[in-house]
This record gives sequence, C-alpha cells and structure tokens, in this order.
Amino acid sequence: MTQEFSIEHASTRAEIRPLIRLAVPLMVGLAAALLIGVVDTAMISPLGTVPLAAAGVTTAVLIILISALWGVITVISVQISQAEGAGDPVRVARALRGGLVLCLLGGGGGALLMIAVFPLLGPLGQPPDVLDILLPYWVSMAIWIVPFTLFFGLKALFDAVDRPWTAVGLSYLGVLFNVPANYALIHLLGLGILGAGLASILSQTVSLLAAWIVLARSPGLAAFRQRVTVAWADVRRQGKEALPLCLGYAGEGGAYAMIGLMIGWVGAEALAAHQIVNALGGLAYMIPLGMAGAASIRVGLAVGAGSPARLRPILKASALIVTVWQALAAVVFIATGRMMAEAFSDDPAVIELATTLFVIVALLQVADGIQGTALGALRGMSDMNLPTLITLVAYWPLALPASYLLGFGLDLGAVGIWLGYMLGLVVAAIALPLRFWRLTRPI
Repeated sequence: MTQEFSIEHASTRAEIRPLIRLAVPLMVGLAAALLIGVVDTAMISPLGTVPLAAAGVTTAVLIILISALWGVITVISVQISQAEGAGDPVRVARALRGGLVLCLLGGGGGALLMIAVFPLLGPLGQPPDVLDILLPYWVSMAIWIVPFTLFFGLKALFDAVDRPWTAVGLSYLGVLFNVPANYALIHLLGLGILGAGLASILSQTVSLLAAWIVLARSPGLAAFRQRVTVAWADVRRQGKEALPLCLGYAGEGGAYAMIGLMIGWVGAEALAAHQIVNALGGLAYMIPLGMAGAASIRVGLAVGAGSPARLRPILKASALIVTVWQALAAVVFIATGRMMAEAFSDDPAVIELATTLFVIVALLQVADGIQGTALGALRGMSDMNLPTLITLVAYWPLALPASYLLGFGLDLGAVGIWLGYMLGLVVAAIALPLRFWRLTRPI
C-alpha cells in the first residue's frame, strides 16, 4: 500500500509541470477575449451612457450564446486530444474537419438565434432609447459569433498538439487589430456603436485567417492537413456529443446571468457593487478556467494513449494547483477588497457592499476552482451527460432558489443572493470530483 501511494504521489508531482506549461498559455489566450471586451467598452464609453448600455445588453445575451457554443469547442478539443494521444493524425484531421463544419453550423445558428431574439427585448423591459440605436450593433455582434466559433475550433487543434503559444499569438493578433479598427470605425468614420461591432468582426476574422494560414503552411502541422472524408454521420455524432455540453454551459451562463438580474432587483447600488466584484473576480477565474482546459487536454491525451493510471494524478495535480491559487486569490480579495472597491466607485454605499461581497467571493474561490477543474477532467474522458446534469441541478434547483430565498425571503439583499449561489458551487465541487474518482477506480 505504501509503495502504491508513493508511486501515485510521484505521478501526481510529475503532472504538475506539464499542466502548468499547458495551462499558462490557455489562461493568457482566454484573457485575450476579455481584453477585446475591455477595448470595446473603452472605445464606446465616450459616446455616452446610452451606447454603453446598448453594449451591455448585447454582452449579456452573447455570454449565454457563447457559453452554449463552448460545448462544441470542448468536444472538438477532447476528440483531437484523444486522437493525438493515440498517435493517429488521420483521426486528428477528421475530428478537426468535422469540428469546423459543426462550428460553422453552430456559429451560424447562434447568429440567427440572436437576431431572432431582438424583438423580445422591448417586452423584457429594455429602455426604448437603448433599443432605438441597438439593432445595427446587435446584428453585427451576431455575425461576429461565426468567425469567433471557427477560430476557437482551430485553436483547439493548436492547444491539443502542444502548440498553445501559437494559439495565444493568434488571439492577441486580433486584440492588436481591434484597437485601431475600433478607433477608425467609431470615431474617424463616425459610425458610432456600429463601428465597434464591425471592428469586432474584422478583428476576429483577422485571427481566423491567420490561424488558417498557419495550419496550411506550417511544416509541423502537415500531418493534420491530409485529405480526409468528413461524413455527415461524423458531424452528427459530434453534435450529439456536444449537445449536453452546450446545454450545460448555457445553463451555467444563464444561472450566472440570473444572479445579476436578481441583484438588479435590489437596486442600482447593489448592481454597481456586483459589477465591481464580478469584473475583478472574472480576472482571477482565468487561472482555474485555464487549468480546467489543461486538465481536459491532459486527460484526453491519457485516454487516447490507453494510460488510465495517469488519470487520477492529473486531477490531483490540477486540483492542488487550483487550490493554492484560489486560496491566494481569496486572501487578496479579503485584504484589498475595500481598496479595489474605492478604485472603482466613490459611493460609500457601493464601497461598503462591494467590500462585503469580496469576502463572500473569497469564500467560494476554492470551491469554484475545484468544480471547474473536475468538470474539465471529466470532459477529457468524454463523460458529458451526468456531469452536465450535476451542474444544472447545482445551479438551477439549488443555487437560484436559495439565492432568492436568502436575498428576498430573508431580506439579505445582494449578500444573500451571493450566499445562495455559493451553495451550488459547493455541491458541484463535491459531486464532480466524486464522479471522476468513481470512473477512475482501478479494476
């Protein structure tokens, strides 16, 4: 028993460096998507409150759609990782080609759905002055979904075949292009908020074309350029595998959107405090999100290579890294929460509430990191259905009713809403690792 423990402990330590080496570029790449949003906000804000509000409404809906499409991208990444782990470039090429077809269909479907949703914004209570200027920007951001999804489909290949920094460079190429494109279209050409939408389309298309050129020209990727036949049966199979993930990601994004909506019912000060905490908490979450992607890829490689003994050490190593990081983030939130709140607001009520919310966010950091990492590891094993059900149950029948009860039934306001949401995270952080441990039991 002691010898087996020693071997597993050594295997866990051996996984730490590869996980960090893979997770860091994934984190940096994910930050690129945040930076594009920061650039858009900075460029739109001089136009006034109404255009900024229009961008906020659009972003709220985009989060749900992009969350759903992330299920497609995850399936492509897992299939490519498993094929690469098995040393089968033909399978890699087939998974990539079928995945890109699925990205095109999913991105196009998401764009059409977003356009179809626009007439519902009025009945949902959005301000008329915002709706008066929103449609051109709304349509342009719907179109942006297509190159975004295709780019991340190609990025899944670079990440899985140990070229993650190539994907990072391509992501930041779009960020760099986005700055002058935004300025030229919004201000020099006077297109206003429409210019921001067009700049986003152009920037994402530049990254997509650059990724395609790298795939077509790089000698190291020649094995994955071979001609393969993509049958519709393969695409349907990928779509069927992606469906529960799409529902799960959309459910997570929708639940978090509901938390923001409930806090808005409390009042403007609560919503302002929530926005401050949400923005800074989102930056901290890039590391566990990157680690979840790294765990998914490492598990997929191990499954493809037929190495089940590596699975538990991968989860243990990734959970250890995430726990250490999230604990440090928690200390920072508690120690500097008031300072960060004061940097964003001069309203004493907002500052006080944000300081309290930073403490609550600190308490949920470790649970949030563990559930995300375990979910990534399970998806690397192509275990999609039950983990999706676990997360949906944790957030919708448990967390959201608890948030409403604590926030409004017990009159705890925004603090109660966040405490209720923490319940869902804790349940997921317990159930998902247990699921992984059961699946990886030695026979």
